[in-house]
Amino acid sequence: MSRTVSHVIKICGVTSADDIRAAVDAGATAIGFNFYRRSPRFLTLSQAQTLAEGVPAGIDRVGVFVSPATEELEAAVQSVPLDTIQLHGYVPAPLPASVRIWRALPVKEDFHMEASDPNFEAYLLDTATPHHGGSGRTFNWKLAAAPVARVILAGGLDASNVADAIHTAHPWGVDACSRLESAPGRKDPRRVTAFVEAARAAFEEAAEFLGATLVKETA
Repeated sequence: MSRTVSHVIKICGVTSADDIRAAVDAGATAIGFNFYRRSPRFLTLSQAQTLAEGVPAGIDRVGVFVSPATEELEAAVQSVPLDTIQLHGYVPAPLPASVRIWRALPVKEDFHMEASDPNFEAYLLDTATPHHGGSGRTFNWKLAAAPVARVILAGGLDASNVADAIHTAHPWGVDACSRLESAPGRKDPRRVTAFVEAARAAFEEAAEFLGATLVKETA
């Protein structure tokens, strides 16, 4: 289920049509729906279905799960129009074949990327926390600079630091949540727009730099 996408800019933990509108208008490429019951951004299947059906075509709808049972994933995939599943904690088997899988990994100071698993389209790296993300804290982005797999950076990102994160780790994507909120579960449209614009500009700069480097190397 892998695909060719230049980069991912994901707004996670949406809880309302207003959140989705802010993300779409800003130019996000992916939107996250949280199915972790302990999260302040938790959505029921019914709530997520209604919201996901309002996401325009071409924007990735990502379901976020923590140590789910296979039955839970199957119920979500059947009820909610999801394109991708983001898995924190335990990974059940078998995995749904109809969606892409992102494996979420907590990052500590001794973290290092190992060989990638073909079952996962990408690895989402987030600051280690007992609550499986949403801490608003960053980690050492140099630990994520691994060429062995597609990496999506998460953890404490916003418009003020996403460019530094991209230039340091050269990820495939970036993911932001709590630092784009005016309150837990409520996105601030101005912060969302600023984050997406900063991320897009940084990805474009990185691509231009890589292109210039390749030209020099082949000259």
